Amino acid sequence: QVQLVESGGGLVQPGGSLRLSCAASGSIFSINAMGWYRQAPGKQRDLVAVVTSGGSTNYVDSVKGRFTISRDNAKNTVYLQMNSLKPEDTAVYYCNAEVFSSDYTVIYDYWGQGTQVTVSS
Repeated sequence: QVQLVESGGGLVQPGGSLRLSCAASGSIFSINAMGWYRQAPGKQRDLVAVVTSGGSTNYVDSVKGRFTISRDNAKNTVYLQMNSLKPEDTAVYYCNAEVFSSDYTVIYDYWGQGTQVTVSS
């Protein structure tokens, strides 16, 4: 019904920058929040940043001041600009979207396939 496709991951040196994109497609009436999560091997999947339909943002403390989440509602796309990257940012990054039913009574939670971000010298 809804697919999320991520792009932009890769290998960068510490201090470098990377921009992740996630485009939602399919049967979409309305999306509330969109966010980015990350998971390192052997670790839990944690929220990195979230942006609401109104543009409000929240970040995990470890990325505040370095990462910026944004969205283009017309394109159903969310972005994560990552600056001053650190080795501890290395993880698989997953896009998430909360998709509402047409009458706003049901929420469907969708995930992207994940994109690898590796920060290493």
